Amino acid sequence: MLNIVLFGPPGAGKGTQSDKIIKKYNLTHIATGDLFRKHLSEGSSLGKLAQKYMNEGMLVPDKVVIDMVDDKIREDKDAKGFIFDGFPRTVPQAEALDKLLTEKNAPISRMIALEVPEEELKKRIKERGKTSGRADDQDEEKIRTRIKVYLDETLPVARHYEKQGKLAMIDGVGAIDDIFQKICVKIEEAR
Repeated sequence: MLNIVLFGPPGAGKGTQSDKIIKKYNLTHIATGDLFRKHLSEGSSLGKLAQKYMNEGMLVPDKVVIDMVDDKIREDKDAKGFIFDGFPRTVPQAEALDKLLTEKNAPISRMIALEVPEEELKKRIKERGKTSGRADDQDEEKIRTRIKVYLDETLPVARHYEKQGKLAMIDGVGAIDDIFQKICVKIEEAR
């Protein structure tokens, strides 16, 4: 089973690249944002709680996220593998995901981390905000908060997977297909 963590700050291109990875490797996509929206549209208490934190540009508590991810993995028992898009976001989440996947005898194969300079991130997020309808993509202060939260709380997750020898850093600036080719090389190395 091929399990990939696609990692990077808001606006790094995770959504764009995950679509390409999913098609090439036939993986099941797990994006916490999608899980949050699903739970919210279903009226679940987990979804409502997650939305409260997202609206403030803050991270959703680990327990809520892990419960949603576990539900999704159990729903897709026949998956050839998973791509975790924007998750895990904290070291405790990474440890919980590692534990969950180890119990299923399907550990993380590789973490692909997209690196993009902060000014480029801000520009991309604002541009996305013109079509996304997300208030946090259009508010300069919320964008700064999201990037700061990533640097302070999420970036240590890369070190977690680096210690396991699973981290692959990719320059996330350039042509989408060029970035994708670099990602594929790192995925193939992990197979």
